[in-house]
This record gives sequence, C-alpha cells and structure tokens, in this order.
Amino acid sequence: MTSVHRPGQLVGRQHEMRHIDELTGAARAGRGGALVLRGEAGIGKSALLEHARRTAGLRTVAASGSQYEQELPYAALHQLCVPVLPHLGELPAPHAETLRNTFGLVTGAPDVFRVGLAALELLSRAARDQALLCLVDDAHWLDTASSQVLAFLARRIACEPVAMLFAARPGSVADELDELPGLAVGGLGDADARTLLGARSHMTLDDQVRRRILAEARGNPLALLELPAAGGFAPPDAPSVPTRVERGYRARLAGLPADARLLLTVASADPTGDPGLLWPAARHLGLDVRAAGEAATATGLIEFSTRIGFCHPLARSAVYRAADPEQRRTAHRALAQVTDPAADPDRRAWHRAQACTGPDEDVAAELERSASRARSRGGTAAAAAFLERAAALSLDTARRTERTLTAVRAQLDAGAGDTAARLLETVENTALNELQHARADLLRGQLAFLRHTDLDGPAHMLRAAERLADLDPGRSRDCFLDALEMSLVVGRATGVMDTVLTAARTSAPAPDLPDVLSALVRLDTDGHRAAYPLMRSVLDGDGGTPLWTRRPALAVMLAGELWDPHARAAITEWLLKTGRESGSPLVLRLGLAQQASCAVLSGDLGQAIAAIAEEEAIADAVGGPPVTYHRLQLAAVRGRRREALELFGAVTGAATASGAGQLIANTHWAAAVLHNGLGDYPAALAAARQAAAHGDLFLAGVCLPELVEAAVRCGEHAAADAALASLTERTEASGTASGLGVAAYARGLVTGVEDHYREAVEYLEKSPLVVYRARAHLLYGEWLRRAGRRRDCRGHLRTAHELLSGAGAEAFARRAADELRATGEKAHARSGSDYDRLTEQELYIARLVATGATSKEVAARLFLSPRTIDAHLRNIFRKLGVTSRRRLRDHPGLGL
Repeated sequence: MTSVHRPGQLVGRQHEMRHIDELTGAARAGRGGALVLRGEAGIGKSALLEHARRTAGLRTVAASGSQYEQELPYAALHQLCVPVLPHLGELPAPHAETLRNTFGLVTGAPDVFRVGLAALELLSRAARDQALLCLVDDAHWLDTASSQVLAFLARRIACEPVAMLFAARPGSVADELDELPGLAVGGLGDADARTLLGARSHMTLDDQVRRRILAEARGNPLALLELPAAGGFAPPDAPSVPTRVERGYRARLAGLPADARLLLTVASADPTGDPGLLWPAARHLGLDVRAAGEAATATGLIEFSTRIGFCHPLARSAVYRAADPEQRRTAHRALAQVTDPAADPDRRAWHRAQACTGPDEDVAAELERSASRARSRGGTAAAAAFLERAAALSLDTARRTERTLTAVRAQLDAGAGDTAARLLETVENTALNELQHARADLLRGQLAFLRHTDLDGPAHMLRAAERLADLDPGRSRDCFLDALEMSLVVGRATGVMDTVLTAARTSAPAPDLPDVLSALVRLDTDGHRAAYPLMRSVLDGDGGTPLWTRRPALAVMLAGELWDPHARAAITEWLLKTGRESGSPLVLRLGLAQQASCAVLSGDLGQAIAAIAEEEAIADAVGGPPVTYHRLQLAAVRGRRREALELFGAVTGAATASGAGQLIANTHWAAAVLHNGLGDYPAALAAARQAAAHGDLFLAGVCLPELVEAAVRCGEHAAADAALASLTERTEASGTASGLGVAAYARGLVTGVEDHYREAVEYLEKSPLVVYRARAHLLYGEWLRRAGRRRDCRGHLRTAHELLSGAGAEAFARRAADELRATGEKAHARSGSDYDRLTEQELYIARLVATGATSKEVAARLFLSPRTIDAHLRNIFRKLGVTSRRRLRDHPGLGL
C-alpha cells in the first residue's frame, strides 16, 4: 500500500527516502550495503520499498516472507534469485551445483555451508552490467534458512554494486537481520496525516469523524486510508489499528458471491502467488472462474496478473482468517491436488497437512519424507516443523511418540529450545518404553546444556545412562561421555566432570575393553601416574581408531593434559581435513581454533591470526558467535595490557552470564600468562590460583607453570612448592619433552639450581612449543645475570629476545630486552610488524595470495566474493608498499 500525495512523492517520508536514496546511490557507485526498515503493520514500509524500486534506476529483484511458508527452507531466497537464475551457468561449477540443490532443481544434498557464497556469486554476476537492488518485504516472516543466507549476503556486499532493502515489523525480526543497519519508520506527524487523509479520502468527513480517524490512526498511513471506508468509528473496546484495518478489509467480503469468497480464500492460502496453481485449483473446485475473478477484483483486495497479489499483507491475512475452518481446508485440499508431487513435493505435503481434519498416517509419512528432504537441503528449522506436524497427525501412539522425539531432536538442532521443551512436555505422560525414556532424558540433558542450566544437564544424561545400563551397556557408557563432550563443546565443563565420574564409578557398566571413561575414572581415583598410560593408549587408539575421530573435544583436552603438542597437531590436522572435506562448520571451526592455539605457542603469530580470521568468517557465515579461547591465548602471549584486559573483561562477562565456567578458567589462565609477561606477579598469582581452583582437565595442569613463576616472585614459597609437585607428577607421568622441559624451568625457579635451567633448555629444544622454549632461555638468562655471570647470560637472553620477538610475544620480549640492557647490551628492536599494519582478515588474504591462491580460492575460504577479495588486495598492496601478487610472495613480513 502506497501513501502517495503527489506522483513520485510519499507524504512525510523525506528522512526515510534520503536514507534509501543514499543506499541505492552508493550501489550505483559500486559500494553495496543493506538497510532494514522496521515499523508496525501499515506504517508505509512497502511504500518505501516501492519508492526505491521506482526511483533507484537499478535492476530490481524482490522477495517477500510469508506467514504460511516459514516451514519451507530457502523459499524466500528462491523468490529473490529466480529472476537472475539465467546467470547460473556463469558460476563456478560447485556454486552452481549448490544452488541447484538448494532450490530443488536437481536432487542431492547441497553443501549448506556454501549456499551463502554461491548466492553471493550469483548476485555479483547479475550486477556486473547494472547495479542490483534486492527488495525483501515482510522479512519478519522469512523462513529461517533464507533469513540466515540473506543476512550473510547483506554483510558481504560492501564491494559489490548491490543494495539490499528489507522491511520488517519491530520485535519480530530474526536475530541475523536484527544485527544489520536499521531505520525505524514511525507514524506520520499530525500535519502530514491530515494531508494524506484529505488527499486520499473520497468521502466527505465532518470534523468530528476526521478527528476521530486521526486519533485512532496514530499516524499510520494504511489506517488513514482504510479507516474512512470502515466507517470512522470504533467500538469502546477497539483493538490495535492493524486489527481494526483488517476488520475493514473483511468488511469488503460482505455480500460477495460464494465462488468469489472461495477464490479469495484459495489465493490467500497459496504463499507463492502462482496463477498456475490458483486457476487449476479453482477449476478443480468447480468455480465459475470468470465471474468469481471479476467479483474478487472489484473488492480492491486482490490483483490477478502474472502474479497473484493482495493489496497488502493484512488483506491476505484478513481473507484467510475470515474463512471458516472448512473453507480453509477445502482451499488447501484443492491446492494440494494441483501441486506437482514431483516438482514441489514439500509444498504439496504442507497443503495436505493443512487440509487434514484429524490424524492421517499417509500425510504424516509424507511430512516425514519432506523433513528428510529439508534436512538434506540445510533446512533444519523446516525439518523440525514438518516432523512436529507429522507427530500431530499420527494416529498410532507409538509412531506419534517416535516422531515427537525426533522432532525434539530437530528443534534442538535448529536452536529452537522453547519449542523443543514444549514438545518434550507432550510425551511426559505417555507410556514410554525404557529406550524411549532414555532418549527423552538425553534430549532433556542436551536442552539443559543449551539453556545453560548445567545442574540439570548432566543429571538427565546420567539418568539415561542408568536406564540403558542393562539394555545397551555400550550406549550407556556413551551417555556418560556425551555429558562430558557436550559440556566441553559449550564451554561449561567446570564441575561437570566430577559429577559424571562420581556416577560412573558406581553406575557405569563394565566395558569390554578399557575406554576413555575408564581412563578418566582412573585419573580421578588413582592420580596422574596411574592414569596417564591408559589415557595415552585411549587417545592414540592403540593401532585402532584414534579418539579424536569420535570425540574430538575430549581428545583435545587429553592431549593438553598429557603435555603432548604432537598429538594436538595431529588432532588439528584431522579436524581441518575432515571439516573441509565434509563442509561441517562445527568440525572446521574446532580445527581452526586448535590451529590458532597451537600456532600461538609454537611462535607462528601469522598463522594464528590467519586461523582466527577464517574461524570468524565461518562463524559469521553460519550466524554463530566466534570461538573465544584461542583469542584469549593470543592476547595473553602478545602481552598488550589494555587490549588483553578489554578482551578478558568482555569474555568473563559473557561467560558468567551463560555459566561457561570452563571459559572463565581459560580467561584466568590467559590473565596469568599476560601478567607474568608484564612482570605483574601478584596479579599473575591471583589469576593462576583461580585457573587451577576447579581442577579442570588440561587447564589445571597448564596453569601450574604460571602459578610457580608468580608465587616464587611474590615470595609465596609454599604455593610454589605445591604447584611444582603437582606439575612434576603430571609431566613425569606423560614423559614428553615439552612437559619435562616446562617442569624443569619451574623447578629451577623454586630451587635456584642451574642444572634445572640447563635441563629445561635441553628438553625444550626438542619441543615445537617455541614460546615455552624462549621462556626457558629467558628465565635461565635472568638467573645467570642475578648470579653476576653477565657474559654467560647474554646468549640466553639474546635467544629469548629473538624467539619471543619473532613469536609476537611483546611483553616477554620486553623482559628479555630489559635484561639485556642491564648487562650493557642493547636488544635490536624489530621493525614495525606487518601484523599491525594489516587487519586479521587482510593478513589472512595476504598469506593465502602469497602462497599462490587465486581471488576465487580465497573468496571461497572467507565466504566473500572475488570482487571483495580484490578490493582487500588493493588495500594490502598499499599498506605493504607492493604492487603485485609476485612481490607479495617475496615480502618478508608475512611470517610464511
């Protein structure tokens, strides 16, 4: 509905039109952007979209969310892309295949992770000759998959001649779109409201009626246009304006012939607006199509053209709601009858489901098949909706229960915790068998973890383990490990392991062969020396399948507990390879986080930053928050106090709010490393004590060297002795060069015996952990200088300074430089690092291009368009003072 006063001009919308004109003007100049117009129904958002279409001078594609089509994955994205699908043949084969699968043009499961990038490439090709305007109306009704991809596109078109304009109601926009730039569209001012009312009203209104309409409309343009026709007066209990306007639309149905009303109902029940469905459905119902169409058109509610369009979404809603339930079912039944089961089976199943008056096993089975197709196309939310409806239509109690439990699992996968909880409640009083009880308990546990109610999560999973102990001993033991693995994945392992292991000692069935649960129970019961050999055997798989192929999060923690960087490197390599081959965001992000963490400690700052940039790009692509712990480690080792403390504060606040105790412990460890590097030993001691307080797997051990150093410097000898004893027990049991070397320099700090420092340096020469190796040289050099052996200390201090500077460990490097100056030798400062000149994303791009990657290959990694990569390269060349890719390959500052 367009509130127009004179041609081409909206009344009272100069501010909004200026923003829109700036957006479309920037797109014409090659600078893309997005804007979300937010306002109540009827406020004029659609009119503003029409203004953009009419005045921008851009090629326009459009889509609209549908209240009745939210279950169908990529429905809105398909609408938007249909006009530009002729460019599909210009795309690289993987992108084209992804979109064909996504839109059901061919059968197969697309790589959901790449849908956004493929759509970006398609829009980029379509905008090559003329800038593109993408209009998305009713964005609050977008299906989940489309919402995620459209938000992905909106964040990545900065270097494309593409403008995206969304219209949505406030408070109902998907989280992804809520993060985009927005503009609130409010009601018209009094003068503008009077102007619009006078210009568009064909009725003679007396002053009292006019004042009443202006008061009721509250500046809402649609209300100003529709309320006069509705009579101008409201009953004392008048509802909100949109509902009042809806009643006005319903009033137009009064006196219509039955055929015309049914035709309108069928049109309102079909979200596609496809005449190829409406007219066959009408004929199937035996309607007099010509007469019914003329009568329906005369209401002004609908326009029959190449697309069927209602004058406003509220009009469509009013027509659908005005029909009685049997009329709606009749409409859906006819639409199902004329929908091609081969070309559009899911929409047909949806119409059949809406036509049901009660349970229908045939329809329920069809919905199950639709759920399977939706899941294969990445429509997790759609799969969950299909399964929920299938459960509701199930006549057999057992099948209804099974489908409900499967729907709960799908809703959890889709992140719909409230819906999952509601569905779980429906089986509370159902007669479940023990296996179903166990499934329900597992689902309750997973729901509790996702909702951050940690105390409930493990309890439900342990109850599932007890139910399965006799029925399926192997699965029962898996339930114990599921609780641990999930607690690690969501960052809340603190305290959970004690609960799980206490229960496992008494309730877990005996394993056929010792497994990871056996190793953890032994660690808890008998200590590190007794448990480490079994932990090592379980981690490596003893010639069988390594633990990380089944439980990567637990495997990472075991490798850290064993002070084994080589095992962590193997796990990281497997995660990266598997994640890239499978397209699994979760696996790949875990691998990149591990790559960054390993790179920080091995002194490869460039690789660490590059891995962080790629992980963040993937997190953004899938609409999730980036992983945090590797960023904490990088900030700690770099030693920039202000930056690090700001990050630590933000992470601690978020982790406290969500109950992520393990992440808080990670922050304390990082703070201990930071403050030891800065020489603020009281702060380092306090942080290290907090990191070790809960005895978390891996974290409790890795913070001990920090605790020893800080305690020694603060004169807390008892604390240093106790921490050293614990560290020694762990590292001697593991027997790795890395662990033995770190324990040796900690022992040197406590004893002051030179051989311990020398032993540390010798062990750590065999370790890939460059930062720890450098710290061993630093501590040995500091000890030698304080012993008055200036000549002997300089070599160790120079080595420490070179290694630490190269690793980007600025605070520790300053300690080494200060020590060298105290011996009368000046440390050679490194030139300004390219890591500071470039953003994380630019550094990642530069490193990939320097190794020979093309813009298309880099774009695929970062989910950007090649045009955007080329724009970044221009900035990189300017910052580094190079003029070509070849010179970039030869640049010494990229850390390759």
